[in-house]
Amino acid sequence: MSKPLPEITPKAIVLGILLSMILAGANAYLGLFAGMTVSASIPAAVISMGVLRLFRKSNILENNIVQTAASAGESLAAGVIFTIPALVLMGVWTEFDYLEVAKISAIGGVIGVLFTVPLRRALIVEAKLKYPEGVATAAVLEAGEASRTSTEKDESGGLITIAISGLVGGAMKLCQQGFAMWHAAVEGATVVGGSIFGIGTDLSPALVSVGYIVGRNIGILVVAGGLISWAVAIPIYTAIYGFEGEPMTAAWDIWNSQIRYLGVGSMVVGGVWSLINLVKPLIDGIKASLESVKKSKLAADIPKHEQDFPINYVGMVLAVLLIPVYLLYFEIVNDVAIAALLAVVMMVFGFLFSAVAAYMAGMVGSSNNPISGVTIATILFASLLLLSLLGEDSDVGASAAIMIGAVVCCAAAIGGDNLQDLKTGYLLGATPWKQQIMQIVGVLSAAVVLGLVLDILHTAYTIGSPTLSAPQATLMKSVAEGVFTGNLPWTMVGFGAIIGVIIILIDLRQERIGSDFRVPILAVAVGIYLPIELTVPIFIGGMIAHFSDRSGATETMKKKGLLMASGLITGEALVGILVAVPIFITGSKDWWPQFPGLQIFGIVAFLGVLGWLYKSVTKKPSTR
Repeated sequence: MSKPLPEITPKAIVLGILLSMILAGANAYLGLFAGMTVSASIPAAVISMGVLRLFRKSNILENNIVQTAASAGESLAAGVIFTIPALVLMGVWTEFDYLEVAKISAIGGVIGVLFTVPLRRALIVEAKLKYPEGVATAAVLEAGEASRTSTEKDESGGLITIAISGLVGGAMKLCQQGFAMWHAAVEGATVVGGSIFGIGTDLSPALVSVGYIVGRNIGILVVAGGLISWAVAIPIYTAIYGFEGEPMTAAWDIWNSQIRYLGVGSMVVGGVWSLINLVKPLIDGIKASLESVKKSKLAADIPKHEQDFPINYVGMVLAVLLIPVYLLYFEIVNDVAIAALLAVVMMVFGFLFSAVAAYMAGMVGSSNNPISGVTIATILFASLLLLSLLGEDSDVGASAAIMIGAVVCCAAAIGGDNLQDLKTGYLLGATPWKQQIMQIVGVLSAAVVLGLVLDILHTAYTIGSPTLSAPQATLMKSVAEGVFTGNLPWTMVGFGAIIGVIIILIDLRQERIGSDFRVPILAVAVGIYLPIELTVPIFIGGMIAHFSDRSGATETMKKKGLLMASGLITGEALVGILVAVPIFITGSKDWWPQFPGLQIFGIVAFLGVLGWLYKSVTKKPSTR
């Protein structure tokens, strides 16, 4: 019998911690900028393979352990930046409290890992959900192992591809953000019969790459949401109520104060619909999981690939974590009974939405997981509960609701990622409890750096500004404050809810006829809520992926495209953070020398990246 391969080794732990920190920072920047995040499992796997090849003894399960920790970092970043910046936007914090951010993210992330432990058997072994990114990561690791142990060449270039595309994305960001050589976007508006019609695109390779990764369907739906706002809602609003000033400026003002709240209504409907849709599968999954736990206790010898983190330890750790959760809420509301109730509410919602996220990740992948929708539902419920307990004149109710949402969002983000990674491990024959331990290591590593990253970015760019608009956190702030103040444009929220219902009905029809073009409500809702300039490049990236598939691109070309996209995202995000560091240290926003007036170069560079990506992933027609 062959000796089992080592999994958790010192070099794997160190590399996993470092990648978790780096990718957490990169994804935090991307989420604050774009309102969307993407899975980093595959680029983490490729980087891991490249580094571990420098050691004489390394193996595929070590690589799997590294990507498990690394992907936990980037997933936790989504949970943090979708919620915690709302506390600064609300004025509760004047700057990011490092220890508070670390505490919230660590507690939420660890809870997310523990909540999904009893769901592994049900959702991976028995339900046999797709977990597309988990399967893809396993394929990448297997291909890398084959090339390491044979004479096969990695035709996609792996690390080289990521490095080159990272340099390209980083160089464009440095020119635009650091040296101010060109504006971040190209936009324009016209007036037709008293109605404003506006359009624009951000010149960001990272956004194109997000679109490439999520694919054609999501890309189309996101831009469709943008067009609902900018080609339908704003023209109707301006035709009825008129406008003042320059058309593009007026359009932005109307969108910011009124139209974007259509997305709020759609997202709330989408979050509720996700819950309704998953009630039966989740109940069945939990039952199956409990049965499998009983069976495992009776088994004398459990194979290593079926060994989870012991369920009794899960219960013990969760019980211990209730204490800091309670103290977190007591600090805000200063009431023993209410703090205890909020802790219980958080645990209930945390488990429910971690399970929802884990199930949805199995269906549509981590990058398409509607975390923001379920978080909004949490914050809305928590706000209504706190309104009944504290009254509408409470000055802490909205911030307490955000705190509940923050922990739940971190748990849900990790829940989806955890199951993706466990699917990868399941296909490779890894040990589940070792992956679950490394998920926790990745969470704690990311929690250490995220507060600092947020503070650096806030000092340099001001979170909530056009540069880092933090769309999701702004949305959470609007919902929480709106419940207590009544200042939310409820008419727009109501219309958004109606749009959400219509989209759900369209999706049900698509499901009934067996179409492969589904219309998930939250993808459209995100598009309604995001600035049009962000949705257009996402759409372009999705169409490049579509044309790649239509051209009959090889698996090598598809892999190269994925790595290029990952490199462009990581390069742009990391340089965005690096540009901010000297501003943070010196306190001067004029630290970088300025070379304005080169907009045409920005447009040319952007088109060049589009052409490069398209050419790299599209198979040329054969000429006979």
